[in-house]
Amino acid sequence: MEERSRIVAGGNLLQAHTWKGLLETSGIEVELRGEALLGGIGELPVDLQNVELWVCDSKYEQAKSLLESLNADSPQWQCVKCHEMNESSFELCWQCSAERC
Repeated sequence: MEERSRIVAGGNLLQAHTWKGLLETSGIEVELRGEALLGGIGELPVDLQNVELWVCDSKYEQAKSLLESLNADSPQWQCVKCHEMNESSFELCWQCSAERC
């Protein structure tokens, strides 16, 4: 089995799953670690409350490049149906699933 490296760690589960989906649609296998520990927030030490994405070492640079492309200053968009603000990378409204216009 190929060695894996942690590519990103953070406490935002929604963002972690968004990044995981992006990488997987690009053909990069992702392992999500720490998700089950989020139920212990407030009881566990802070350093155990992170959600981490791990990728194979051979795909690390490709994954890093894809995630860095998300950090570009892209404007958010407002849903015409429910008026919720959405990140520029979303094609559907996170609130009501309406398509981006």
